[in-house]
Amino acid sequence: MTLDQLRPLADRLLGPWVTAADRIGLTPDQVSVIAFGAAVAAGIAFAVATPVAYALGAFLVFMNGWLDIVDGALARKQLVASEGGDLLDHVLDRYADILIIAGLAAGVDAYALGLAAVTGVLMTSYLGTQIQAVGLGREYGGLLGRADRLALAGVTGVVAAIHPDPFVADLGVVGLLLVLFTVVGHLTAFQRFWGAWQDL
Repeated sequence: MTLDQLRPLADRLLGPWVTAADRIGLTPDQVSVIAFGAAVAAGIAFAVATPVAYALGAFLVFMNGWLDIVDGALARKQLVASEGGDLLDHVLDRYADILIIAGLAAGVDAYALGLAAVTGVLMTSYLGTQIQAVGLGREYGGLLGRADRLALAGVTGVVAAIHPDPFVADLGVVGLLLVLFTVVGHLTAFQRFWGAWQDL
């Protein structure tokens, strides 16, 4: 499961957004910062954990994910793609991941589970870049890419807004999502490590 495979389709839908951003004078870095702002607001909304806040958080997560595609397309349109812009985008993405998951965990008072989930997500990303650092190329493989995680967080926000009550073992849909991020994140990190270790 990876929505990253749908990126060519998303690229075809970006036209109006990229054109609008270009016309109002936004740079790709500014779009990255706006996307990060959406993630900050989403984390706060998820921490509030009311039905309306969950719905707002879901919308903001979807906006973060969409704008995270727009910035790259805008850089290509303006012919200003750079290593600096790529670095800023990746750093803001990691902070966005942390804030969204922290907000989800705070909203259901599941801090230990939130820590397990966020470390799984961060280790997945870290292994991708560390594998590249040792000369094996950038590794994007795994069960859940960033696009998948954002989609699941957004859908979870919608479900939590509609049905906030626990589902299984006193875990609501938010708790179940954190469990998923924990298990899949650490499994993916290990999968990337083991594959790279064998290639060295």
